[in-house]
Amino acid sequence: MKTKITELLGIEYPIVQGAMAWIAEHHLAAAVSEAGGLGIIAGGAAPVDVIRDEIRKARERTHKPLGMNIMLLSPNADDLAQLAIDEKIEVLTTGAGNPGKYMAAWKQAGIKVMPVVASVALAKRMARAGADAVIAEGTESGGHIGELTTMALVPQVVDAVEIPVLAAGGIADGRGMAAALMLGAEGVQCGTIFLATPECQIADKYKELVLKATDISTVVTGRPSGHPCRSIKTPLQRRCLELEKTVTNQSLEEIEEATAGSLRRAVQEGDYENGTFLCGQIAGMVHETHTCADIVRNMTEQAQTLLQSACRRFA
Repeated sequence: MKTKITELLGIEYPIVQGAMAWIAEHHLAAAVSEAGGLGIIAGGAAPVDVIRDEIRKARERTHKPLGMNIMLLSPNADDLAQLAIDEKIEVLTTGAGNPGKYMAAWKQAGIKVMPVVASVALAKRMARAGADAVIAEGTESGGHIGELTTMALVPQVVDAVEIPVLAAGGIADGRGMAAALMLGAEGVQCGTIFLATPECQIADKYKELVLKATDISTVVTGRPSGHPCRSIKTPLQRRCLELEKTVTNQSLEEIEEATAGSLRRAVQEGDYENGTFLCGQIAGMVHETHTCADIVRNMTEQAQTLLQSACRRFA
């Protein structure tokens, strides 16, 4: 499948793996890239040496284009920005900030930059800053989210900018991919669907929760603090929601204390009581384990079939 995104990134299929902190490491990223999509290594707040090691391990598994994500509010963002140049990363996705001050250096290094956006205003700002594409992420996504749904956000962003747009949030099969393309997107970013792959190195309990999830298994916490985050309902999330009913400095401090390190506990330990299991609303469609290669191939083939069928049906 050829789109502006496949041409821009030098990949075979317009599918980008989401940058999930503590999750998107070299096994997963390399598998998605080798399958013809774009694998992403999440920078998060990890030490630079750790991310450098992940990049190099991924390079040992695939010679195809590789991406990296930088959360621009992270204390080590400057170091990660330079690391991307030093390690000759082909594509960068960014979030939580403006990449403007790094853009000239990244461009000189030949890096393609795709910020994640949750609004039209932010998409326009990123385009003015020199982004090569933007990822319009709807509130259906797992992790930190905005308020607009993918269906509402994507076409408005497409109309607002001249650079390619990827759709993210609520996409786990060819139907979602076909819908995104019909909305004007040139590709998709997916996270939740890749949680249930053998290449994803998360605790068995995490995968179990994803595979057993229904359409109402996720919840959003963090709205009172201004940092809404979608994850699977667990005892920790229920405690947080209870504390959020009465917003005080004390309750916010209790939430911060309770959630500190909770993503790591979920990913590495599968701690159901005290972990934060980031997951999108589309988890209710994820019932089986598939390899990254199967997901990329099947999603693309189904999307192509649906789009071709629609053309014949309405011709």
